[in-house]
Amino acid sequence: MMSGVPSDTSESVSTVVPTPSGESRAVVVAAAVLLIVALAASISVDVVQAGYGVKSDEATYVAMTYSLAYDHDLRYRRGDLERFWGLYKTGPEGIFLKSGKVLRIRPSFSPPFLHLDRVQEPVDDHLYFGKPLVYPIVAAPFVRTLGMNGFLVLHVVLLTIVCCCGYLFLRARSRPIPALAYTLAFVGAAVVPVYAVYLLPDLFYFSLVFVAYFFWLYKEVRSPVGGWLAGGWTNLAAVVLLGVAAYAKPPNVALVAPLILLPWWRKQLPHAIVLAVVFAASVGGLFAANALVTGEFNYQGGDRKTFYGSFPFDSARDVWNGTGVAAATNDSDAASVLAPSEFVNRFSHNVEYFLVGRHFGFAPYFFPGLVALVAWALSRDRFLAWRTLTVLTLVGGTAGWLIIAPYSWSGGGGPVGNRYFLSTYPLLFFLMPPMQSSAAALIAWAGGALFTAKVLINPFVIAKNTWELAEHGVARRLPVELTMPNDLPAMLAQPLRGHIPYRNDPMMLLYFLDGHAYPPEPTGMWVSGAGRADIIVKTDEPVHHFAMTADSTPIRTTLTVSAGAGVMTIPLVPGKKVSFNLAASSVRGFLTYECLLSAQSSDGFIPHLRDPASTDGRNLGVLLNFKAE
Repeated sequence: MMSGVPSDTSESVSTVVPTPSGESRAVVVAAAVLLIVALAASISVDVVQAGYGVKSDEATYVAMTYSLAYDHDLRYRRGDLERFWGLYKTGPEGIFLKSGKVLRIRPSFSPPFLHLDRVQEPVDDHLYFGKPLVYPIVAAPFVRTLGMNGFLVLHVVLLTIVCCCGYLFLRARSRPIPALAYTLAFVGAAVVPVYAVYLLPDLFYFSLVFVAYFFWLYKEVRSPVGGWLAGGWTNLAAVVLLGVAAYAKPPNVALVAPLILLPWWRKQLPHAIVLAVVFAASVGGLFAANALVTGEFNYQGGDRKTFYGSFPFDSARDVWNGTGVAAATNDSDAASVLAPSEFVNRFSHNVEYFLVGRHFGFAPYFFPGLVALVAWALSRDRFLAWRTLTVLTLVGGTAGWLIIAPYSWSGGGGPVGNRYFLSTYPLLFFLMPPMQSSAAALIAWAGGALFTAKVLINPFVIAKNTWELAEHGVARRLPVELTMPNDLPAMLAQPLRGHIPYRNDPMMLLYFLDGHAYPPEPTGMWVSGAGRADIIVKTDEPVHHFAMTADSTPIRTTLTVSAGAGVMTIPLVPGKKVSFNLAASSVRGFLTYECLLSAQSSDGFIPHLRDPASTDGRNLGVLLNFKAE
């Protein structure tokens, strides 16, 4: 029987708690006000100006959506370039394009009797977009109606659907106000809002997974079971939505596991088989659609390139063959990733970084999910089959990311928080037990706001300047993700902060995580007098200690310095250099070693204020020279 209703009577659900009608009306009014404000803002904002131009992969998705909205296809032509330039006053920086193929079916007298051939299309007047096609299909009607604001309106609609589903799920066993407060915290006190202002599909994938799990689990908590959300169609809808998410991000295939395993556990094997078949058909159907459009089943396969500065069809030049950069999806080799000698140490570091990392940590940037996890662990119903399967999927999927992508498990490109985890985050919401008070919601808001309040204040600024989120505040006390320096947000900062050689030593590269130190000069590297400087030092060999020389020049100050193996405090006086050895501890990264050098000067001086002839207005504290040994 196609039903998701529990057959195990031990898996009972609580009845709905009677609540005053006034409390329910207050929830409706509050939700309506939030929706009106969000829609008004999304319609009135200048998307290009407020969003500070092109970011991340926005060029590809904006061009794809406009191509569908106005040309009704997914081909990139000169007209698409002109349209994009008209919107942004610049070219589609970072756009992913690929050449197409023509699929031909060739009959044969020998098995398998039909052969599929792919013939390369000439690159004459069109190319294809090298990204998944689902998000542009959904966004195209909004963009056709509202222009660039259509993206933001779509995202408001998606968040509204998520919040409605979340509220209904919690309200089934909780009071209205706690249910609404935690639902809003789950979305607003995490990094979710910043992805609402990106013109990218990450919020769309988050919403797909959230709604899919709502369809699957609402009947597990609703009592008495009944209504249109109790039918077996909800499980089918859920696996279809998860199929779309898996097509867009193949590792999301793990998220369907509990939906198939639960009916199997309840001895409903035919139901489990049907769900598995429907899921496979939805994923396979989308890849087949991609093949019909581009001639390639894989939207990242074939001859795929990314472009900066020059773009195909911007002139008579052959830009496709002359300037495009071949786009690879994973540059880490299997031997390095799976080498037993490195695996345990690297995995343990990545687990720490995943949980409490300064830039991508679960606890700081998805704090409401941590509250749900703790509440689940303390609840009496924590071992219900659907809860257990959800937790196992959450843990297994996360571990899989840390194993297969140990140097880029956050999503790459210096994202805000863990972009890849955003699709898994919804699972945590459905672990929240019944709520009769708002205590959990208040904790979620308070803990999350310590790290993400900046996102709510101005998500557009953080979306553009992702490195600013962790430069100040509580996040500065958390460990830095040393296994992945090239994916840290500081790599996006201007002037350049990352991959900077130390003076004349090209074998030692520096990554400045804040503005409290300045790039090396011939005389050394200046540490500011304005605060602690955190600098990743990358070397080819492990660093055991740094041979350091410190000079305060015209002021008296105290230098506090560390490199992962103990803190040293060095008093400095004008005109006297101090040499010392600083013990260091390195972490193994991708073919290199990284350690975190922290330095702080208690005082500083402004050269221009001491000598009016000087044009140097920096706040300088200590001049450091060092050598890795």
